[in-house]
Amino acid sequence: MIIKPMIRNNICLNSHPKGCTRMVQNQIAYVRQHMAGLSTTPGAPKLALVIGCSTGYGLASRIGAAFGYGAATVGISFEKAGSPTKPGTPGWYDNLAFDAEAAKAGLVSKTLDGDAFSNEMKDQAIAAIREVAAKAGIPAQVDLVIYSLASPVRTDPRDGVMYRSVIKPIGKAYSGKTMDMLTGKISIASAEPATEEEIAHTVKVMGGEDWELWIDALSEAGVLSPQARTLAYTYIGPELSWAIYKNGTIGKAKEHLEKTSHLLHERLSKSGGAAWVSVNKALVTRASAVIPIIPLYISALFKVMKEKGLHEGCIEQLVRLYKERLYVGEAAQNPAKVLTDSERRIRIDDWEMRDDVQRETKARMEAITEENLFTLADVDGFKHDFLEAHGFDVAGVDYEADVDPSTI
Repeated sequence: MIIKPMIRNNICLNSHPKGCTRMVQNQIAYVRQHMAGLSTTPGAPKLALVIGCSTGYGLASRIGAAFGYGAATVGISFEKAGSPTKPGTPGWYDNLAFDAEAAKAGLVSKTLDGDAFSNEMKDQAIAAIREVAAKAGIPAQVDLVIYSLASPVRTDPRDGVMYRSVIKPIGKAYSGKTMDMLTGKISIASAEPATEEEIAHTVKVMGGEDWELWIDALSEAGVLSPQARTLAYTYIGPELSWAIYKNGTIGKAKEHLEKTSHLLHERLSKSGGAAWVSVNKALVTRASAVIPIIPLYISALFKVMKEKGLHEGCIEQLVRLYKERLYVGEAAQNPAKVLTDSERRIRIDDWEMRDDVQRETKARMEAITEENLFTLADVDGFKHDFLEAHGFDVAGVDYEADVDPSTI
C-alpha cells in the first residue's frame, strides 16, 4: 500500500509506519547525542512509568528516560493497530518502534494498550512493572511517573459514568483568527461559551483526578519508590490565547491538575519524593491544530524563535527538562532543589515566554494577512511538524514505496 496524508480541516486521518519509525529513531539519536554519559547520574531514574507514552511529550519523556538514563520503562497508551488494508494510529507505530529500538539497545521495556483511566489498566501496569523490574534485575519500584494523557473522553471507574471534554471559552463566546495550513487561508473561528456541565466534564477528563488515582494504586501495590518523582504537563501561553485556553475549559482542567500536583507533593515529599507540573512550550499537536488562534500563534512563534535560535521540539524540550531541571546538580538527589517558579511549577516554556519573543510574535500576529502570512509566520514549519507527528514529511523515507500498514 502506498500511503499519502489525508487531511481534513487541519486533522490528519491516517499515518505512515516507516515515517513514524524514522521519527522515533531520530529522537533516540538526539537523546544519545545530548544525554551521553548521564546513565550514572546520581538519582537518575531506573524504572519509569509513562502514562500516555505514544506521541508528543509522553513519547519524548520515555525516550529520554530509556536512552538517556538507561531506565527500564513501562508505557501505556490507547492506540488503534494497523491492518494489511488500513494504517493504524501514529502512536501505535511509535510504540512498536520504541520497543524495537529498546530491545536492540538492551533496554527492558513493555508497552500496554488500553484505557489508562480504568482499574484494569492500573492492575496490568502494576503487573508489568514487576515483570520489567525482574527482567532488568532491579527493585520493582517506579522512581519516575510521567502523566501525559491526552484523551477527549474518560469513564470514571468508580461510577461508570463517561465524561467528555470540550475546548471552549467560559462566560462569553470567542472569535479568533485561524489558518488552514495547506492553503494559508486565514479565517475567523468561533466557539460558544461552555455550560457548567461542560466545564465540569472537562475537569474530570483533563484534570488531575486520574493522576492521583494512579499514584494511589502504585503506592498501595508497593511498586512506587519512596523517592518517586512524578510530573504532569501543562501549558499557559500568552495572554492573547487565554480566552480560549487558560481562562477556558482547558484552563480550568489545568488548574485542577496543578492543585493535584500540590496534594501529591505534600504526600510524596515526606519520604523524599516529589510531584510537579511542567509548563512546556507550544508545539504542534493534533489538538493544537484545531484550537482557534493557536495555529496562527504557533506559526508566528516558530518563525521568531527560529530566527533567534531558540526553537525546540518535543525531544529538545524533554532533554532540557531532564538535564537542566530534574536531574542536575543537587536537584538530582534532592527534589527541593529543582528549579521552579513561585507557584512551584517547572518552566520549560521560559524561552517561549521571553519578553522579546512574545513582543515580536504579537507584532507579527497583528500584522499578518493572507498576503504576507508565509513571510511573517512559519507556516511550512507548522505543516512539517503536523505531518511528521503522523509519520509524513520525514527525511529519508520513500513515500512512493509499497508498505505493509500492519507493521513497522
